Amino acid sequence: MIQGFRYFSGESAAESAEPTRLPTILDGCDYEHWLVVMEAPQRYPLRDEIVCGYIRTLAMVLGSEEEAKKSIYSVSTKYYYAFGCKMAENLANQIKSLPNVKWVLPDSYLCHGGNGYGGEPFVNGEVVPYDEKYHANWLRDQNDDKSLNKIVSKKSRRKRKKKISKDQEDV
Repeated sequence: MIQGFRYFSGESAAESAEPTRLPTILDGCDYEHWLVVMEAPQRYPLRDEIVCGYIRTLAMVLGSEEEAKKSIYSVSTKYYYAFGCKMAENLANQIKSLPNVKWVLPDSYLCHGGNGYGGEPFVNGEVVPYDEKYHANWLRDQNDDKSLNKIVSKKSRRKRKKKISKDQEDV
């Protein structure tokens, strides 16, 4: 295994006693804020049910749902399933072995010098009403990725051009 990438892997807790810390490569990455990516839920639960699942998952490590609510600062319940939380690095290593936890990654600010994290804000133990603006950056990035990966066949463009030329000749 490559040293320093333990947070990204799905290895068992027995294989990774302590993670190796990478040098900070992103502004705003402090190894106190974590993005916990969860497996997609079965069926189609309500938003509040998804958030309750996040709270229960974090409570397994922090000891209580109240402490979990204090720790969570953002959630995502629509395009991906994850929550952001503030906790000690050693607890981040423990949470990745819990059921339905896919990855635990160091979180970082979205904008240099800011303190905004992605997802839907979670304030005073409550998720704010949903607004598409909380995922605007994610949606833009997804659309950019799709347009980069879109392959347009030159042959089909030539055929279209040829057909247009032929149609114009017929007129």
